[in-house]
Amino acid sequence: MVYMIPLAGLVLTYLALSENVSFGNIIVGVVIAGIILSLLRPPRSAVGWKRLPMALAALIGYVLILFWDLIKSGIQVARIVIDPRLPVQQGIIRIPSDSGSELGTAMSAHWITLTPGELVMEIDEEGGMYTHCLNVETSRKNASKSQHRRNRLIRKIFG
Repeated sequence: MVYMIPLAGLVLTYLALSENVSFGNIIVGVVIAGIILSLLRPPRSAVGWKRLPMALAALIGYVLILFWDLIKSGIQVARIVIDPRLPVQQGIIRIPSDSGSELGTAMSAHWITLTPGELVMEIDEEGGMYTHCLNVETSRKNASKSQHRRNRLIRKIFG
């Protein structure tokens, strides 16, 4: 019964992508969705209701800060595109993850890659993110502070 909502969501997604709502296609969608859910069954865990308000506040903060970074970086990249005389100091820097988890590293890499002007190219075994930057000096100067802020929010969201 717990899997009915994900099953329905996967079936509806399959039907939307296949653009065929025939009875046979619905059956195929249910079978495919059932196989996917049986392979990707998440472990059950108790919800920590006491920390839920703090996690929601951290998630809202995460989204707002990400949105602000997107706007700020977008303006900087637009200035570089509009005025080609501005100096571009491209390069690759290593940003240590320091998150302690693969999820934290993945969330940090996602944040960095979404931000215009920076792109995580590779993550090494220690969690170091090799990042291409349009302005190496600025990125190098702000990387530690930004990574610390991301890790703090990610820990509050996921516990």
